[in-house]
Amino acid sequence: MPCYRKLRVGQTLSQRKTEIKKAVDTLSAGLASGRIKPVIGRQGAIAFAGWSDEDRNSVTDACAYRQIMVTGSSMAKVAIARAEQMAGVSVSKQALAQGHHGHFDTSSGGITWHDHKG
Repeated sequence: MPCYRKLRVGQTLSQRKTEIKKAVDTLSAGLASGRIKPVIGRQGAIAFAGWSDEDRNSVTDACAYRQIMVTGSSMAKVAIARAEQMAGVSVSKQALAQGHHGHFDTSSGGITWHDHKG
């Protein structure tokens, strides 16, 4: 996974995998409880409203989504499916691969969707 490559100085791959698992487990629990909300953009990108930077631990929304779809709880997957239904669009593997993602404006609670191209 690409997020495994974001090693800190002196960090091992095993340590990073443990960090990612903890972050995704926290996200999965938050999705199941409703504390964290999945948001699907028009282009099929996904973001997680309410997932704090501290809990995120430099794990991207795309990486977390991939992990949840492989190893996450069924309740987390149901929350994502519900968000897809409400948005009228499914999460797009192409959008994820192209780097589309959202940034939350904590002052307004809105999401700005973009990629880092151009």
